Amino acid sequence: MQVKELVSYLNHIAPFAYQESYDNSGLLVGDPNAPVKGVLVALDCIETVVDEAILHGANVILTHHPIIFKGLKRITGSNYVERTVLKAIKNDINLIAIHTNLDNVHFGVNHIISEKLGLTNLKILSPKAATNYKLAVFVPQTHADLLREAMAKAGAGMIGSYDSCSFSSKGEGRFKPDKDASPFLGKPGELEVVEEIKIEVIVSEHAISAVLHAMKATHPYEEIAYDLIGLTNTNEYIGSGMIGTLPEGMEVMEFLNFVKLTFHCGTIRYTNPTKSPVKTIAVCGGAGSFLLKDAIRAKADVFITGDFKYHEFFDAENHLMIADIGHFESEQYTSEWLVAQLKKKFTNFAVRLTSVNTNPINYL
Repeated sequence: MQVKELVSYLNHIAPFAYQESYDNSGLLVGDPNAPVKGVLVALDCIETVVDEAILHGANVILTHHPIIFKGLKRITGSNYVERTVLKAIKNDINLIAIHTNLDNVHFGVNHIISEKLGLTNLKILSPKAATNYKLAVFVPQTHADLLREAMAKAGAGMIGSYDSCSFSSKGEGRFKPDKDASPFLGKPGELEVVEEIKIEVIVSEHAISAVLHAMKATHPYEEIAYDLIGLTNTNEYIGSGMIGTLPEGMEVMEFLNFVKLTFHCGTIRYTNPTKSPVKTIAVCGGAGSFLLKDAIRAKADVFITGDFKYHEFFDAENHLMIADIGHFESEQYTSEWLVAQLKKKFTNFAVRLTSVNTNPINYL
């Protein structure tokens, strides 16, 4: 198995098209054609993690956070980023990151946090807009079923928990082939009228190329009439953060202690409780202060995330309680989840969870 096949699988579970514009997910260092000998999974890629990969003979390190986040103008070993990259290159180790694309998919980072908390009725806290397209294609009735099936296999018609979704309407197609054409129906120079089906499907941004390829490969016409229209609708399965409910309300301090124990927090920084018991919980792995207004709007009792700055705590304004559990703490279970996904999918190479604690913060 080659590195590019592993990257392709990661793109399947969390399409790289959904990473934020500032992000740098994907294959960062290495050879896409190299064989995969072993994979080490960690939250962060630092020098000690590369050492661990060397020790176990793993030539791929998969992390949530990308070691190359800002542009590198030189690699001389002057800081930990450069030293890590140099060591990986010298030892033929491929570095892959699956960052905000995994934050933004429904079953990604925030779903993992929510499951640890036992939340139910999960929804994306801030769904993204304009991630879907509508594809409408006109095809003779004889080939309508074949075209629907081919596009569905390529990823068209996925709406939440449903697949193969489409809408069809009948009509007449008119065309006159010129003398150089090789029409599937009709004759050059003669106007042809054909009973056609208009098939409409939703296509997610990441699947456009595959769906169009499948459509063109299956369609019988020499020239295909189709529309691809960008939609401004929000996609309820793609976006930032997550909100859900506890099976039963918990007294606020009982809940905070439960969170501290579950996420092994050195400390929790929190604002004044606004109610007790609490039941509706919003979460965001990593730095989530940008979602505070969304959590308030969704009427969350508690917003769990990391990296809140001092003045940002005031913005809660007694609408909810902010619980800052730490960046590492909120995302630590992501690595375990990735290991489980890879072991379930692949059996021809070893997958290990790092033994290195990459959290740079200590608590006294």
